[in-house]
Amino acid sequence: MKWSKETYRMIGIIKKSISVIMAATTVCIALTGGMLRADIEQPEVTLPTLEEVKAAAYCVYDKTADEVIFSKEPDSRIFPASMTKIMTAQLALDYLDTSASLTVSQNAIDNISADSTVMGLIVGETTTVSELLYGLMLPSGNDAANVLAEGVIEALLKNYPADSLTAGPDGINAKYFEDYFGLSSEDILASYKLSAFAVLMNYRAQSLGCVNTNFVNAHGLHNDEHYTTASDLTKIMAHAAENPDFCKLIHTPTHYFVSTNMHVEDGWSIVNNSNKILMDPWLVARTAEGEDTHAVCVVGGKTGTTSNAGTGMTIYTINENGHELFTAVCGIPGEYYSYQTRYVASITAYGNLECWNRNPEKVVPGKLGDYQSGNITEAERAQYDPLFLPGDSPELPDTEEDKQTPEGVEEQDGEKTAEEDVNVTIDESKDNVKDPIKEKSGIIRWIKKHVVASIIIGVLVVLIIAVIIIIIIKLINRKRRKKRRKSKTRPYIGEIIKE
Repeated sequence: MKWSKETYRMIGIIKKSISVIMAATTVCIALTGGMLRADIEQPEVTLPTLEEVKAAAYCVYDKTADEVIFSKEPDSRIFPASMTKIMTAQLALDYLDTSASLTVSQNAIDNISADSTVMGLIVGETTTVSELLYGLMLPSGNDAANVLAEGVIEALLKNYPADSLTAGPDGINAKYFEDYFGLSSEDILASYKLSAFAVLMNYRAQSLGCVNTNFVNAHGLHNDEHYTTASDLTKIMAHAAENPDFCKLIHTPTHYFVSTNMHVEDGWSIVNNSNKILMDPWLVARTAEGEDTHAVCVVGGKTGTTSNAGTGMTIYTINENGHELFTAVCGIPGEYYSYQTRYVASITAYGNLECWNRNPEKVVPGKLGDYQSGNITEAERAQYDPLFLPGDSPELPDTEEDKQTPEGVEEQDGEKTAEEDVNVTIDESKDNVKDPIKEKSGIIRWIKKHVVASIIIGVLVVLIIAVIIIIIIKLINRKRRKKRRKSKTRPYIGEIIKE
């Protein structure tokens, strides 16, 4: 069958139209990645149940209610490994000015093992206490632990001498150490600074009610006489978290070290927080059975791993009901090292769920993602509501209640909770205000979030409609022309003239 010229012309128009639509679709797909993320985004992960968790001991302590939520062998002796550094950090923050400088001694470096996790310090290097604290808590630097330990003892013996009536944060001065060692302060400074720091660690632990703890070093490298319990670790962490600088340390995902006399370039080392739950807080959002745990903020934590101790973590979270939870998981066997994050997340999730069930009253607004941390300078921090992360486009409030910016964390029993330390804000009215547009129309929210993509899709739709209209018009015109041709070629019905 032969097609007419008009048919070929119509086929050409259709082909061109299809080419234009395909090109526009390709551009639209490239610029609207947000529409396609469902196939490549992080799917939900099923956590192990409590029965499936392989750990020697764990304890979930509710500081707000001052009660243990649940536990397993909470008072059994375990080796804390680098979770020891929770105590080291709090003592350093209590006795040292974070802007002060310390110099790395040969003794500090000599007293760590060759396979230690380190900040990367060099003998004779001078850096600030603040940098050492980041080196202590993020890469878990044993070298930083010893430098801070020596600095604390130097500061304590200097600022609170034996012959004075003054005392340090723990209520003791140099005389306590002179009596303990039977040596002068000068001799202690010369040869026993690290030992004296261990004495101070134990003094603090006893004052916190940690009766099953004994420290012999500042970093947690294995020693049979260096031990604690899961219960004691939660108490040590709970006390440390009362210091906002400590919360800032454990809430920091990464850190860039500034130049020193030995490392002349800024960013000579870039370190990551070993607590993976900090950057993936959604892991504690649901239990193994899929129940909402009502955890609202992962403030941070400290991991610890040695061949003798196994691996574990002590972590600080906040529940929607405003309660502060401290969870210590200890003694995960070597063959399950890769499960550390999942095991800790599971116990933390169940702890938050039980905490909520005991007091199901929403106090803290938002979700886990609202309080996720990012490493950024003070000058570049978000200018909007702290519930929004940098880069987000917060919608303007629709009600007068929504327009009120929370001033800070609600006080409980006359004391500030540690949410304030990580800029967690509370506004009970937000929980009661409903936005009908948000509830009824996800399309509107998507359009607001993807303006460029929405415009492209709109243009594409208009283009398709226009092509369809053109084709219809062409078809109509074609039929009309055929009718006109038929009317002009009517048969001759008159007589035939013969010549």
